[in-house]
Amino acid sequence: MEWSVVLRLLLAMFLGGVIGLERELVNRPAGFRTHTLVCLGSALIMVISEALFQRYHHLANLDPARLGAAVVSGIGFLGAGTIMKDGHRIEGLTTAASLWVVGCIGLAIGAGLYAGGIVAFALVSVTLVSLRRLERLFFKKKGLVNIAMTIADKPGQLAKVTDVMGRFKVQIRDIDMVSSDEDLMEVVFLVSVPPGADKNALLDELRRLDGTKEVTIS
Repeated sequence: MEWSVVLRLLLAMFLGGVIGLERELVNRPAGFRTHTLVCLGSALIMVISEALFQRYHHLANLDPARLGAAVVSGIGFLGAGTIMKDGHRIEGLTTAASLWVVGCIGLAIGAGLYAGGIVAFALVSVTLVSLRRLERLFFKKKGLVNIAMTIADKPGQLAKVTDVMGRFKVQIRDIDMVSSDEDLMEVVFLVSVPPGADKNALLDELRRLDGTKEVTIS
């Protein structure tokens, strides 16, 4: 086996895994293993495309980019599985986009375009980590607040919380699953509380929910 092929697959696996780890840490539906496999598979497709072209280009009119194009469109269906609609909110778009771009990074690495793949990886990392912090800082300056809750880790618990916020006309801008164990999970909501809304009443309603252990606002 050519060592260049091994290098491409290992590098794609590493880059995809690092991006997936960030998604895993914020408890998104597609995390470490999913991103790793998407990037690795995309790289393998490009390696196969290149090998087939080199082997059969003198026998037939082959397009080495055709398999890569199929990967890009196929990842769209995978990404759609991470998008969820909750009332007027849509969750998972960033994860779907990260899956798509991880596939593109895999294609670049598989084609031997190491510089392009690594630079894209660096830019994706900056976008997911640094720009996320900048986005949250901007939101805070726009009057948004964080509501941190420790709640039971069971089906329907988040829906109960969002229903209460909906009754107070609170707009949820972002949700972070900070940590979780077998029974409890810590969730931080970045929310916009409408002028005149009684924050104390909102917090009291959240605290009275069955399954709520702690609620703080900052």
